[in-house]
Amino acid sequence: MVDVSIICGSASDEEVAEKVWTVLKEKGISYDYQVISAHRNPGRLDEYVAGSDAKIYICIAGLSAALPGVVASKTEKPVIGVPISGKLMGGLDALLSIVQMPKGVPVACVGVDNGQNAALLAIRILNLCT
Repeated sequence: MVDVSIICGSASDEEVAEKVWTVLKEKGISYDYQVISAHRNPGRLDEYVAGSDAKIYICIAGLSAALPGVVASKTEKPVIGVPISGKLMGGLDALLSIVQMPKGVPVACVGVDNGQNAALLAIRILNLCT
């Protein structure tokens, strides 16, 4: 069983994922890392979420940033979204996509490219459960 699942929508988001897993490693928190696009691999994402034993998901995505919301629609577990900075809007597009979830699909959101805060928030949530 892992505590945190880190999912990136693209391999190009790995730099931010590294910020997440660095904090988790320092704190001794177990994690799993996957690159699965909600748009290009929806079936694989469905299978992964359905089979995952993670307690919390951290979803890292840019552009339309659909990944956190899609994952949140498939689980009752906490989902933290990390928007990725983009070339045109500096990540504002991804930030707004993540924070504008419809009623019933909650996603927590940290700042653009702020993988460290996502990890720290996940640790705080985990601490509530112990």
